[in-house]
Parts: sequence; structure tokens; C-alpha cells
Amino acid sequence: MTAHVYPEGCTFNTLEDIKSKHITVMGLGLNGGGEACVRFFLKHGALVTVTDMKTAEQLKPTIDSLNSDKSLPLNNLRYVLGEHKIEDFENADCVIKNPGVKFNGNKYLAAARHIETDISIFLHFTKAPIIAVTGSKGKSSTVSAIDYGLRTAGFRSFLGGNITVSPLTFLEETDGTTPVVLELSSWQLADLRGRKALKPKIAVITKIVPDHQNWYSDMDSYVDDKKLIYADQDENDFTILDGDEDDYLKDSLSPKPGCKCWGDLFASETKAKVLRYSTSIQGGDFEGVYQKKTQGHNVEGIAKLSKELRSTYAKTHNLAEEKIMGELFVPGDHMKINVLNASLVLHLMGVAPEQIISILGSWKGIPHRLERFHEWECPSDSRKIIFYNDSCATVPEAAAAASQSFNQKVVLITGGTDKNLDFLPLAKTLNGENSTEYIPLEIYLLSGTGTDKLTSLLDERKIKYSGPFDSLEVLLGILKNSLMSRNAENIYGRAHENQYLPVVFSPGCTSFGMFSNEFDRGNKFKDYVKNIF
Repeated sequence: MTAHVYPEGCTFNTLEDIKSKHITVMGLGLNGGGEACVRFFLKHGALVTVTDMKTAEQLKPTIDSLNSDKSLPLNNLRYVLGEHKIEDFENADCVIKNPGVKFNGNKYLAAARHIETDISIFLHFTKAPIIAVTGSKGKSSTVSAIDYGLRTAGFRSFLGGNITVSPLTFLEETDGTTPVVLELSSWQLADLRGRKALKPKIAVITKIVPDHQNWYSDMDSYVDDKKLIYADQDENDFTILDGDEDDYLKDSLSPKPGCKCWGDLFASETKAKVLRYSTSIQGGDFEGVYQKKTQGHNVEGIAKLSKELRSTYAKTHNLAEEKIMGELFVPGDHMKINVLNASLVLHLMGVAPEQIISILGSWKGIPHRLERFHEWECPSDSRKIIFYNDSCATVPEAAAAASQSFNQKVVLITGGTDKNLDFLPLAKTLNGENSTEYIPLEIYLLSGTGTDKLTSLLDERKIKYSGPFDSLEVLLGILKNSLMSRNAENIYGRAHENQYLPVVFSPGCTSFGMFSNEFDRGNKFKDYVKNIF
């Protein structure tokens, strides 16, 4: 199906144009984006209709937050919940679209005179330099590390987008000196097609793997939306791309001659200055950043850049390569590549390498991404347990990576709802294939259609697992009994005073059905753990 192209420009020429306009916000939700749109348009004098297929009861937290705010002109706000009415779209001066709603085949959006999103409105009115990040894995960690680094280095930086903060919440605080870091999903990018609104100073595309294949017909259409991040860049901008081989030749229906990975394809198309990132030492004409193992088996990040992009120190000392990432607080090989990309962005923004190493070495990560949040000592054998919440791992490859992130065997809790993805990479990792170093000590499964696909692969390989469970609370209770059982030493090994056992919740699936979203899933996991342990 042909992708929808929006008109160039914006419905509103100035913020003053919003006053007295009839605005329909399609999708209130619980993650803050819809609420931020309602607040923004009410503040600027619009007459706002909120419409959502969810009921008032399902949306109660967001509705209560809006209705309790006496600073808002609530007389200009009306709700149409549990349904959509075509007249709310036909009669609106502008519809604010939720990125999780497809345009194609949607009769309500087809009836709208004008359609915008919170991202398109923001990009039209801000003068801030944009650092935009998309990809399949590592987006949220990358943008969070970049924003943390910029703030710590003294920039007045803002972070928004798919990371659940609408940029409309800080639009009027931005100017030409305040960098804005945006995490952009493929859906958010698709809503910008044709608008000429996105021209990032720096664009980063993280690792590409199959995702959202229940939404897209194939990998190429999924990736076509990702390409929009660099569509309007020019030679004064930067595009940072993967330099390692991946499954491009297998996953693309029509691979471009000469391209061996998705990064090669993007590099052949963007007009911006191309920089690459890699997990291994690079020679030749490679320009970008790569990982290098030290004698102590740690990983450091090395920048190999053209002379004009090198630091002052590198230029004056005639250094072709320079260290820009050292030892990290956050665990996981995949996190190292996210931080390496953040290091490169900070370097391009003028932060000195030694400062980058110090700043990002102290970064502690973000909620729901290998988030260390609770410790417990087992009363039966004094074994130390540390719990990690990785609920935002929504593809099987992310769960596989999480299981290998601790340089030791872990207890893995995984599973959930399928989005038409391949669980073979996860099954192979759990079976010691793919050069897996650490096979989990135990595997606990949450129920769901994705789990059904995974269990058949596990059964083929005769891999033991517990579950699937319809309740996280029940699952954790059974785990606690196992940790306290007489058989614990046989399962987990002997307890040592200076060692800990990681329990990692990394679903590798979506959360539909059992939870509102991955953030609700992660918060409930944390609450259950703290109550049970």
C-alpha cells in the first residue's frame, strides 16, 4: 500500500493562529502525549475535543490530571470516549493524530481537513538544533545518554518524542542555543512524510532488526519510514549509521547492489556527512567510532575521524584516533554501543573527549532498560539477588542481548504478546547457539501469543522452562520458593559472599492484554518484586 504523503508546511503559521480554532485530539492515552497536546492547545486558546476508543474508566488517570488543573480553561474541553464520531473530524480545523493510528483505511482521518502531530507542530515552531534518533534497538538508551551528557556538560538540553515526553511540553523554552534530543519511532516519522519539517543537525539510526511486522507488510516498508530521519538533511548535517553486517541481504526484498547492511543502504542515500559505528576495530577509510577490547577485557570507544572533526588535542598532537568512551556503569554489550553513539554525538557538539569519558562513565541508564532497582538477600543461604527491569525490550533480540549482559548466568523472565516477529534468535541464545556464553540458570515465561511461538522452539531444543504464567505476581512467588528451596544450590550454584545473582525481566514482546503498555508492565514488575521480596 502506498505510504501517505502530507502537505508541506504546517496548518498554523503562528502560535497565535491556534486561538479559537476547533482542534480534535485523536487518542488521549495514558503515556502523556495526548495529555500534552490537550494542555498545549487549551493554553493557546483552542476549543479542544478529545476522542478515544478507550472508555473514561480506562483513561481515568489522564482525565483526572486534566480535570484537576484549574489553570486550564476546561470549559473549552469536551470528551468523546469509547467511540469516534465522524463529525468531530469533519468539523475540526485540525486533527492531532496519534502515531499509533494508521492513516490508510481510516475513515475518520480521511475526513479531516488538516492533520498534524505533536512532533510536526513542535518541529514547525522550534528554532532548536535537533538531534534525532531512530532504529529498532537502543533508541531510548541512546537519546537518554545523549541528553544526560549534554546537560552534564553544561548545555540547556531537552529530551522528548517516543520516550513518552511530548516536545510540546517544552516548545516555548527552546531557542537556537538549546539542543533538543528526539527519539522518533517509525510511526512518528511516517507522520512527517512530505512535511519538510525534520532536518536534524545530527541523525542517528541504531541497530535495525525486524520489528512491528504486524503493522508493516515487509521489512522494506518498515525501513522506508526510518529513512525519513535523514530525508531533508544536507551536507552541513551528520548521519550516524551502523557499520557492522546484519541481516539486510536476507530481510530486504530488493537489496541494493553494493550494500551489505542497512547502514550501507542509508549511507548511499543521505546527503549528510556519514559517520559509522562498529563493535570491532576498523581500518581503511572507515570514519566514525568503534569498540576496542582492552587487556582487562573491558571495552573502550575509539573515534577515528577526518582532521576537521578531531578534537583540539588530537589535532595538535597529530592523532588520527582518540579514545572517547571508557568504563561504564551500565551493564550489557548492547548498552556499550548506545553509549558509544552518544559519545560521538557529544563530540560533534563540541564536548572534549576526556569530559565525555568522565560524564558517560557515570551515567546510570534509564527506567525499564536493564534498570537495576532492587536487592534481596535470601534468608536460607544468604544468597544476594539483584533485580533488573528491562520491560522496554519488546523484540526477541533485545531479550537475547539482556540474557548476555552480565558476564554470568542469570535467571531470565521473558515472554508476552507477539507482533509477528521471529523468536528463533532468542531460542538459539537460550540454547547456547550463536556462540552464547551464558545460558540462563532458569527461564520463567509470561503467557502470550509470542510465548506460544517461543515455547515451541524451546521444546524442540529440550530447553527447560517454568510457565507460561498468566500472572507476574504468581510467577515471582514461584521464583521466590525456588530460591529458598533445599535444591537452590543445585539450580543456582553455591552462594558466595561477594557474588550476586541477576534476575532479569526482559520480555522481548509487547504487553497487550496483560498490561496497558511496556511502562505499566515494568512498573508492575517493580512493585511486585518489592512486595514479594
